[in-house]
Amino acid sequence: MPDVRLASPQGKWILLTTVLGSSMALLDSTVVNVALPRIGDDLGASLAALQWTVNAYMVTLAGLILLGGSLGDHYGRRKIFVLGVVWFATASLLCGLAPSPGILIAARALQGVGGALLTPGSLAIIQASFHPDDRSRAVGLWSGFGGIGAAVGPFLGGWLVAGPGWRWVFLLNVPLALLCVPVALRHVPESADGGRHARFDVLGAVLGALALALLTYALIEARAGSLAVALTAAAGLAAAVAFVLVERRRPDPMLPLDVFASRQFSAVNLVTLCVYAAFGGFFFLTALQLQVVAGYSPLKAGTALLPTTALMLLLSSRSGALADRTGPRLPLTVGPLLCAAAMLLMLRVGEGASYPADVLPAVLVMGAGMVTLVAPLTATVLASVEASRAGLASGVNNAAARAAGLVAVAALPLLAGMGPDAYRVPSAFDAAFRRAMPICAGVLVAGSLLAFALVRRPPPGCRHPECRVHGCVTAPPLEGGRRRQPS
Repeated sequence: MPDVRLASPQGKWILLTTVLGSSMALLDSTVVNVALPRIGDDLGASLAALQWTVNAYMVTLAGLILLGGSLGDHYGRRKIFVLGVVWFATASLLCGLAPSPGILIAARALQGVGGALLTPGSLAIIQASFHPDDRSRAVGLWSGFGGIGAAVGPFLGGWLVAGPGWRWVFLLNVPLALLCVPVALRHVPESADGGRHARFDVLGAVLGALALALLTYALIEARAGSLAVALTAAAGLAAAVAFVLVERRRPDPMLPLDVFASRQFSAVNLVTLCVYAAFGGFFFLTALQLQVVAGYSPLKAGTALLPTTALMLLLSSRSGALADRTGPRLPLTVGPLLCAAAMLLMLRVGEGASYPADVLPAVLVMGAGMVTLVAPLTATVLASVEASRAGLASGVNNAAARAAGLVAVAALPLLAGMGPDAYRVPSAFDAAFRRAMPICAGVLVAGSLLAFALVRRPPPGCRHPECRVHGCVTAPPLEGGRRRQPS
């Protein structure tokens, strides 16, 4: 039984290193959008290259995050966590030194692999190390400090882009890793699940990531309308079908498809796809709109969205408690509608937009909507499966959200009619942005309708989230739990 106490020196070191590790991935998921205009100008990148700068990371992270958790369970959580931190920092160094868009995109894909190893590992270390009496408080501190890191990210990113330069958005991860790794090796006890997960579904993970990559490429390059794009789309669909077939037939799949036998689990993941697709498109385009059209500096653009994360940090635990009393149907219906209203309010943000009059109202409504829906969404995911599969259910939901976001970043510029150089022409980008926001709002309304029609109150006595305080806007918080042992 784990016996480290939170008040002990070792407990504090464990908390520090896990927060540092998870914060690296959280920072990168929030700060890169702010740096995109400068990256494009410096490297001469097209809009498609900027989309890939975001999506290359998301493809490998979403495709491999379930496998990363299983590797830690079998080979040792500290070992895989440290490997992930080193991998992530090395890829970050490559990103910071990238001389061309192609190398930057490749390095971002490598970053995602590191993120898939360290992100589930940081929480797993806490749950495997601390005494049961301290575990909930340790998880709460971990998620709270991680949320603060997510909140600081856009502000820090804007400051770095405006000051030392966009490359330091990535290079900053190197000193964080140099601090994190020695502390982990010195103070974090190793833990594993022995003989469990002796075989790994590498084929399933590769097929899942390949399907996402091919379909994303087809969406980003669809403007060309070439035979190569059509063949890529067909190959992506074939990889997706192969992924389902492999997962259905393997005795130890990365994604056991029978988890979707729960109608509640399937329903809440459909809502997740709608909600986080809209969020992914919103945060990608808004960071560009504020700089390209409204004329904000990177620092001001990064700070502009800070109230959204601040509201989530302050109110997410209360939102979860309220949803426990009312049931998830109401907040999962109302929350997306509030976010949809925020995106329509963003139509007021144009050339010379005033922050207090034009941007802040939309940001506050957006924060209120996210506060309303994110905690109940996580709770409903966990409540819809048996307790032994809580970790799997949370991982699937987290991966679904990230996959939805990357598809939105790929598809939304196409649907809004953005040309390859639209972000260099304020009037063209503004016109496309005004077409994109109603599309995002419509997807959120669809998610609201799905929640109203399909989500029901969970049975009494079901599992509740441990991460009650969070501030990540790119995906629901990960929750721990044992995966079911393969039979």
